[in-house]
Amino acid sequence: MKSDKTYLSRSRSGIDAKLPKIGVWKNQFRKYEIKIEYPEFNTVCPLTGLPDLGTITITYEPDKFCVEMKSLKLYFVAYRNIGIFQENAINRILEDFVRYVKPKWVEITGNFMARGGMTSKITARYPHSKGKRKTENGRR
Repeated sequence: MKSDKTYLSRSRSGIDAKLPKIGVWKNQFRKYEIKIEYPEFNTVCPLTGLPDLGTITITYEPDKFCVEMKSLKLYFVAYRNIGIFQENAINRILEDFVRYVKPKWVEITGNFMARGGMTSKITARYPHSKGKRKTENGRR
């Protein structure tokens, strides 16, 4: 098992990586929700060098802009060779999405495939105070 120092020394790995811009287009409507699923997301574990594979789901309410899908796909593909922890990847995606798209709110989830017999599901939200949004079945 790797020491705590190894994890700590690599904990910021990939956070500042240069990634493509996420494009937007002018929203024409109000008060609706968009859900995007990208089932081919992959990064590299900064400790083992093994691939992390998962599905990224973005659910958001647009304000003035909607995300342009081709640029979002190119943005996701750019993670392919970056050594970054799953938690950092999801939070970085959230920061970049908010910076470019400026949604009223957004929830980003990474549902990662099993490695070592365990899966992980990471969710980040903006604004953070919306942490208890209703789920699809209406429960909180």
